[in-house]
Amino acid sequence: MVTASAVLLGGAPAAHAINGDTHITGQGVVQTLDCNNGTLHVNGTANQINALGTCWAVTVQGSSNVIVADNVINDITVYGWDQTVLYKNGAPIVWDRGRELGMTNRINQVPA
Repeated sequence: MVTASAVLLGGAPAAHAINGDTHITGQGVVQTLDCNNGTLHVNGTANQINALGTCWAVTVQGSSNVIVADNVINDITVYGWDQTVLYKNGAPIVWDRGRELGMTNRINQVPA
């Protein structure tokens, strides 16, 4: 399920989207989408999201999600464990809340 709305998460870095945010919530969702300069929020388990274009930010909650983003401008915030966030371009602030609690996540820049 994909819905668009502007949301600020308490405790997370403020991310102000230009054209709205994209929310993916579920289990086993496989989707390719255009970030459209907004924030991508992924919540659930075993979701595989390919984010094209530019994302203002990426926020992930749950476990075993895989997100590949073309470009992230502001920040990547990851909660939970066994999360993978790969980004091709940008210099976002990386905030791995799961690792702070001893959980293993992978957040890396990869070649475009």
